[in-house]
Amino acid sequence: MKSNRINNVFKGLFWLKWAIPVLLIAAIQIIQLFPNWIEQNYSTNFYLNISIILRNITGWIPFSIGDIIYVLFGCWLLIKLVMFFISIFIRQFSWKYLGQSILRVLRKSMWLYIWFNILWGLNYSRQGIAHQLKLQPQEYCKEEVVALTNQLILKVNECRRQIKDTSLPLPSLEQIFDEADKNYQTVSTDFHFLQYQSKSIKSSLYSRLGNYFGYTGYYNPFTGEAQVRSDIPRILIPFIACHEMAHQIGYASESEANFVGFLTASVSSDIYFRYSVYLDMFSYAQSEEIKMFLLDRDIGGLKNIIKQNKNNLDSLVRKDRKEIREFFYKRQNKVSPIASNVFDQYLKLNKQLAGIESYNEVIGWLLAYEKKYGKL
Repeated sequence: MKSNRINNVFKGLFWLKWAIPVLLIAAIQIIQLFPNWIEQNYSTNFYLNISIILRNITGWIPFSIGDIIYVLFGCWLLIKLVMFFISIFIRQFSWKYLGQSILRVLRKSMWLYIWFNILWGLNYSRQGIAHQLKLQPQEYCKEEVVALTNQLILKVNECRRQIKDTSLPLPSLEQIFDEADKNYQTVSTDFHFLQYQSKSIKSSLYSRLGNYFGYTGYYNPFTGEAQVRSDIPRILIPFIACHEMAHQIGYASESEANFVGFLTASVSSDIYFRYSVYLDMFSYAQSEEIKMFLLDRDIGGLKNIIKQNKNNLDSLVRKDRKEIREFFYKRQNKVSPIASNVFDQYLKLNKQLAGIESYNEVIGWLLAYEKKYGKL
């Protein structure tokens, strides 16, 4: 009798170990159906508070705790995989052991998914910047994109001419991060929801891996840290820093993070920051131009618009863009496209149906913002 009671207890614990994560995942799936609830209760309340706590814990440490955790986690996975194959070799193959191993991996993956959503992932389902700014990005035509590109050419030329030297300055990463932090304080006077507290942005410990995984910066939802590659052309870093800090305050969508990064960097009193953001926005706009001309099969128009843009750009802007292209061209490899495809699928699974192309959706935000506020 006593043995039966003990067995029943163990069976109950077994089902409880599965019931809790299954119920939590079901709750997450249901909550994702209510963007308004997420906006009011999670993104602008619970998440903001927990992200500030995480940044307070990690911000004072000069190196990336998250990067170290990723390596330790990778080593742990490798050890577990080796132990699994050793166990199979020693015990010989057993369907029961294989099934138990699969169940353990599945349960741990479920908890990883749960914590990811609690600490960050629910932001993918929020109402976001469209709700906060009351912007309605709509479909746009080729002519609108061409007009926007021309405006950005004027902006980027104006900024570059104020940087007198032929070679761009090389401010330290800490200077850039401090300026980005200051810019968030500035932009939050007009848009209070962009307030940023407790800076925690750092140089990635694995900058060179970015050549293979295709990143220039990333956010770690488990530590609250933003990481930026330190080896890329320095002029790219101001905008990337503002983009990653946008993720930190709850903008999960890449197009929204791009737009928040634009709003923040463009108000900077530092001309280097403004040049960085307009240089990036021009690249997105020209890329969208090219895509729209190709969709219309207007090859002649495409050649003309590329030639026109090149002629209208200041010679120093052309020089800077050439150096950036050469940097990434020299680091092309066969692994990067595979990693990009994986990231593309990750974005699509998290409600960004355009995948990697969602970065380019910032053009829709810029056009809507210009129509409402009359400025860029």
